[in-house]
Amino acid sequence: MPDSDLMFRSALELAGMVRGGEISSRELVEISLARIEELNPALNAFVDIDGERALASANEVGSGDPRPFAGVPIAIKNTRAVDGLRLTYGCSLMSEHVSHYDHNITRRLKQAGFVIVGTTTCPEYAILPVTEARLFGPTRNPWDLERTPGGSSGGAAAAVAAGMVPVAHGTDGGGSIRIPAACCGLVGLKPTRGRISAAPELGESTLGIDGMLTRTVSDTAAILDVLAGYELGDATWAPPPGEPFAEGVKRTPNGEQAGRLRIAATTTPPIADAPVDPICAQAVGDATELLRSLGHEVDEVDPPWQLEGLSELFGQVFSNHIALSIGYSGVVAGHVPTAEDMEPMSWAIFSMVKGMNAIEGMGAAVRLQAFARSLVSFLDPYDALLTPALAQRPLPLGTLDTAAPDPMSTFTRSGLFTPFTPVFNATGQPGISLPLFEGADGLPLGVQLVGRPAAEATLLALAAQLEAQWEWAGRRPAMVQSVAE
Repeated sequence: MPDSDLMFRSALELAGMVRGGEISSRELVEISLARIEELNPALNAFVDIDGERALASANEVGSGDPRPFAGVPIAIKNTRAVDGLRLTYGCSLMSEHVSHYDHNITRRLKQAGFVIVGTTTCPEYAILPVTEARLFGPTRNPWDLERTPGGSSGGAAAAVAAGMVPVAHGTDGGGSIRIPAACCGLVGLKPTRGRISAAPELGESTLGIDGMLTRTVSDTAAILDVLAGYELGDATWAPPPGEPFAEGVKRTPNGEQAGRLRIAATTTPPIADAPVDPICAQAVGDATELLRSLGHEVDEVDPPWQLEGLSELFGQVFSNHIALSIGYSGVVAGHVPTAEDMEPMSWAIFSMVKGMNAIEGMGAAVRLQAFARSLVSFLDPYDALLTPALAQRPLPLGTLDTAAPDPMSTFTRSGLFTPFTPVFNATGQPGISLPLFEGADGLPLGVQLVGRPAAEATLLALAAQLEAQWEWAGRRPAMVQSVAE
């Protein structure tokens, strides 16, 4: 087995190998760093590579280390602080800003034994579902170097898909974990709102939440156990599960009837004029048949989500969050942001929000929550909802131009690519992108499953059941096939 093949193993398996003395953490980190050196010039997935400190941390991990992921390499998206590394949010205003603390996510991952090898790329202010920040240049999809790996956690997804790290951190404010997971053939879970703390910067986050890009559902569940839980000062938090997610994922998913779930399925997009590629719709049909073969009941539904103005409403609330990030970057830079400091689309969003008053901003959030309540109520009879993960195949690089003559048209266009993910940031429900299939074009073809509020356990158990029937973890892009030979 070539050494580089190890980066395609699950994080749990690698941790077990380190714990049992089959391999050292230093060896794993050296392999990861070598893969990054070899492949990052083509993919542009990393912002900073922290090889010296990673090797020093790996040297401190010995066999028998009881931590669940002791010695396993990992990367952090460049929207979360890592002490001693740049924190940029993909924007020029923060391009040289070095963090002097660890975010809650970073701290928990370190405490679980992970070794941070670097930070990964994102679009400016993590806005778009592609990863082509002016500051970094485009990040490429390992499956097709002329296509996007998705966004905003595109660097993380490219790094895992190419075998530079076995798992990577991401964030999801409108699909930013699920979208790149679908583009790159990975598992991507957006947990329930409040499951993972936004500390120390925020007491809560209305739309965004952290998570991971992985190859296996078991890794996703076990890392969720690491990241989940209350932090001092949190304004709200999700109720803890009845048992660790890593244990629940081993069980048969249970609905009202043991082993049988009631699942809704739809290919109707929340955006009325969003065309759905037939191959994306077919993935839902194929997944429906697979679910039925496992004994589940699947009903075709038309959710009440094609409401006039819904896209604009979500965009308004999402833009408020973006404007806060832009304002923060101005504080870091020590001056009020100007148009020259950022990409035209970011400036257009910031200018739009500055023109709103506080009542308008709060009113938009209230209206969006009213929509969310109605959708959660509609879905209440079901244990899960099945949708396409994307409405289109991974976009060619340059499709979404933040410097277009009308930059807000780019923001609108991005929603046509990913209409199925943002609504569940509004509802706060858990959603997971699964790389069930592969298209005739050779690219991964994913579906999205959405669970009941705070019901990640059932969602993960269902995902694991599908994984057992339709194994995907061994698939690799052509550019890295040689590592399996």
